[in-house]
Amino acid sequence: MTDLINVAIVGSGIIGGNHADAILRHPRLRIVALVDAVDAANAALAARIDPPPSCHRTLGAALAAERVDLVAICTPSGLHVEAAEETLRAGAHLLVEKPLDVSLPKARAFAKVAAEAEQRGLVCAVVSQHRFDPAMVAVRRAAREGRLGRLTSAVVSMPWWRDQAYYDSADWRGTWEFDGGGAVANQGIHLVDQMLALLGPPVEVTARTTRIAHERIEVEDLAVATLRFAGGALAVLHASTSAHPGLPVRLQLHGTRGSAVLHDDQLEYFHSADTGETAADLVAAEDLYGAPKPADGFVLGHLRQYQDLVDAIDERRLPGVRVADGLLALATVRAVYVAATLGRPVLFDQVLDGVHDDVQPVVSTQQTQQTQQTQETQEVQA
Repeated sequence: MTDLINVAIVGSGIIGGNHADAILRHPRLRIVALVDAVDAANAALAARIDPPPSCHRTLGAALAAERVDLVAICTPSGLHVEAAEETLRAGAHLLVEKPLDVSLPKARAFAKVAAEAEQRGLVCAVVSQHRFDPAMVAVRRAAREGRLGRLTSAVVSMPWWRDQAYYDSADWRGTWEFDGGGAVANQGIHLVDQMLALLGPPVEVTARTTRIAHERIEVEDLAVATLRFAGGALAVLHASTSAHPGLPVRLQLHGTRGSAVLHDDQLEYFHSADTGETAADLVAAEDLYGAPKPADGFVLGHLRQYQDLVDAIDERRLPGVRVADGLLALATVRAVYVAATLGRPVLFDQVLDGVHDDVQPVVSTQQTQQTQQTQETQEVQA
C-alpha cells in the first residue's frame, strides 16, 4: 500500500522528538498534529517538521482538527492510559510508550479495551523497540527453534548511571505517581520485556530494591531480582541508575545445547552444539558486538518498530509488541516491587490478577538497612 498514515504525537518533549525523528524517515508516515499542554514544547518540535503540523493542548482538539490515523503517546508514564483510551474511542491506531502505565490496575483494565479494539481492526502497540534489533531477532528465533536446547538460565544486567540533575530536571521524575518506579520501571523495562520475549512470563519473583545514590526521589536506583519460569529456567535481573559512569546493557541466555550473549544490543556470542553456528553466522558484521554503532541508533530502533506498525496496519495483523505484552512487562516490574516490599517471593499470576494491588512499594535506603541490621543483631544477641 502507498497511502499516507497521518500521525499525532502526544507529548512534545524529548521522547516525542525521538518519535518525530523516526516518523520523518518513514515514507508512509506524516506528522499532522502535536499535543502538549506546554505551548513552547509544541512550537519547538513543530519547527523541526516540514510541513509543520498543527499544535494543540489536548488530544481531543487534535482529533477534531485533523484526520488522524495513528496516535503516538509520549507523555509521562502516569498519563498513558487516559490518552490511549481516547485514541481508541476515536477509531485511531495506537502506539504508546513504555511502560504501558504506572498503575497495574489501570493497565489491566486497558488491556481489555485494547483487545476489543483489536477485534475491530485497530492496531494497538506498546513501544519496545529493542525487540526489533537484528541481534535480538536472531537470538529469539534461535531459541524458539530449539537451537539452544532447553533454556536453563538468563542473566540480565543494566548498570546505568543517572546523576542527580537528571532526577531534578522534572518534578515527575523519580515519583511513583508519574514515573511508576525507578531503575526497573523507567529504564530497565526494556530488558524485562526482552527477557519475557525469550523466556515467557515468570512463575515466581524474589527481589530487593534500594535507593543508594540519589536524593529527593521516592523510587529505587538499584534493584536485583531472581525469577523462576515455567520451564524451570532461572534468571537474574539487575537494574541500576547508580553505576557510575554507566556501562552497556548485557543479556546472557543459556540452554542445554547452546548460549547467546547480547551486549549493548549487539550479538557478542552465540554457540549451538547442534548447528555449529557462531555469532557471525546469525547477524551482519555491523550487528556484532564491537562494531561501530550509528549515531542515530536510537532513531533506527524506533523506526524498525514503526515499520512493524505500518506492516501490521497494511496486513491487518497484530503488531510485534501488543498491549498484552506491555501488560506482562508492567506486571513483572510490579512483581519486583511487591516482592521487595513484602520481603518474600511472590507468584507472578497473583500479581497479574490483582491479589497484591493494595501493596504500596517501599524502597530501602542505607538508613533503613542499618536499622534492620541493628534489629537483627539485637535479636541474635537476645
